[in-house]
Amino acid sequence: MRMSEGVEWGLHCCSFLARLGEGETMAGRDLAEFFGLPPAYLLKNLRALARVGVLRTTSGPRGGYRLGRLAEEITLLDVVEAIEGREHAYHCAEIRQRGPTGLDRSEYPEPCGVAVAMWRAEQAWRDSLSSTTIADLAELGHREVPREQWVKSKEWLGLVRARRA
Repeated sequence: MRMSEGVEWGLHCCSFLARLGEGETMAGRDLAEFFGLPPAYLLKNLRALARVGVLRTTSGPRGGYRLGRLAEEITLLDVVEAIEGREHAYHCAEIRQRGPTGLDRSEYPEPCGVAVAMWRAEQAWRDSLSSTTIADLAELGHREVPREQWVKSKEWLGLVRARRA
């Protein structure tokens, strides 16, 4: 299964926003700058996340994005589905009914074994994404990011806050 970069970007942005203070927002252009991403494409993904309530937007000079719910309530699946859609990854075309040996659809009362296996695998993937939250990601990020990057991040955030004041 291949997902767009927007999923990675959305997850990183949500993880970043989870660490902001109560009521604090971050402009989309600032998130794009922080992660070194193209602003127009990132904003498209941020809007998709806001449409489903993963993010909340506020307007005005100090407006921007923040999480729409508690980080513990937003799952990775929420982000994936907001950006990629809710359609299943696997679609069975029932090719066993085709070709010179295929029979009428009525002769196949049960779903194809290939489809069943693929749907089971996809469900396991969705269950795993549903069991991991943005809060979990934020905690992982806190442990895996080198101290020097944390220091630089806090300095950068201070500059952004000063610009917005």
